[in-house]
Amino acid sequence: MKFLILLAQAHLDFRLTELKALSDFYKIDADFSSYSTTSPFLVVDLDSSEEARKLVSRSILCRSVYELYASGTSVEELHEKTIRNKSQWEKYNDVKTSFKFEFVSYKGSRDQQEQIKIIESFSFMGLEGPIRMKKPDVTFSIVEEYIVKDSKPEELPKRVWFGRFITDSDRSAMDRLDLKRRRYIGTTTFDAELSLVTCNIAQVSPGKIVYDPFCGTGSFLVAGGYMGALTCGSDIDVRMLRGNGKDRTIDANFRQYGIQNKYLDVMTMDFTHNAFRNNLFFDAIICDPPYGVREGLKVLGAKDEEKFLGKETVMIEGVAAHLRKDYVPTKKPYELYALLDDLLAFAAIHLKPGGRLCYWMPVANEDFKEHHIPLHEDLKLLSCCIQDFNKWSRRLLTYSRRKYGEKGESQHVKGTLNEEFRSKYFRGFT
Repeated sequence: MKFLILLAQAHLDFRLTELKALSDFYKIDADFSSYSTTSPFLVVDLDSSEEARKLVSRSILCRSVYELYASGTSVEELHEKTIRNKSQWEKYNDVKTSFKFEFVSYKGSRDQQEQIKIIESFSFMGLEGPIRMKKPDVTFSIVEEYIVKDSKPEELPKRVWFGRFITDSDRSAMDRLDLKRRRYIGTTTFDAELSLVTCNIAQVSPGKIVYDPFCGTGSFLVAGGYMGALTCGSDIDVRMLRGNGKDRTIDANFRQYGIQNKYLDVMTMDFTHNAFRNNLFFDAIICDPPYGVREGLKVLGAKDEEKFLGKETVMIEGVAAHLRKDYVPTKKPYELYALLDDLLAFAAIHLKPGGRLCYWMPVANEDFKEHHIPLHEDLKLLSCCIQDFNKWSRRLLTYSRRKYGEKGESQHVKGTLNEEFRSKYFRGFT
């Protein structure tokens, strides 16, 4: 059976990766070879309408999916092919099945009178059920694509499709999780749309445990909880985790969306000195590592370890300073690429086989080379999606934990760049 997927015209480099992740998650055998970043339309062969529903219903970068009856360059051609494919739609032709027709247009549209005329031209289908504009049993859709010339769409569409509407995607989740209405956010809070896309690519789902080692205000945790997973996180900055008042905390965000039962906990912890046992496993690790644009990347320690360790213990009111609750540990600068090596090593230990690591990596476009992508022998690199900002970009890298005993290529990136991304960013990448 053929189905038409209408894709969102946003984050074009991420759309196919999200679809592949969802098809793998649901064990759906789908051929996406006809996909093009220049078109919002994708025709795929699937075994059933239920597969189409699963594939699109939780997607963020799809809009809707239709069971395809006919396609062509004119309405007349639609008529001919629809008649030929009568076996697909005649089962909806009975007196009890309500229906309606709708137009879905891209970059152009017809006036209402012309739409009515075209709808009436499908009278050959002989539909006997009642017309119901709200919540009908079946919605028949006429989908059109127009070409725009000189800022105006052409009078007739370039291509038209006709079929049965299956389902919309979950793009409405972006509005529900919109940062403008979220109780607690910070300067580095990740936007709702790409947080949700990242969770889909990581195959986050109910019953799974998701961890963000640089959680900040918890944007990835909220997205993971929204998708039904149990979420936990950590951050070196306790101020971010504590929030600012009763209603401006990570916990308040979860309560706002009614998903507080998906929030396990967060902890103040330096990722490079983590407190986890080696036999603690996660289904997914999702994060946006701090790359030092707003604040320099730091970890626990001192620039001069020998000098620091040689100091006498500082006492405050008879208590060693480092044992007091208000103690702030000494921190030292840390190289971004060293952190990425450490992140992959952590994931190799704490991901279940088949579990996914998704993280965002910033790069200066002029300097980027393929060998700047870190690899670990226990992790398989699945995809690299690019969000371009002209002179720099950030890449969403996705890895899967290999089966125990299975090994792949290893590639460390610490020290491969002679200048930190932060420095390049502030001097304008010149």
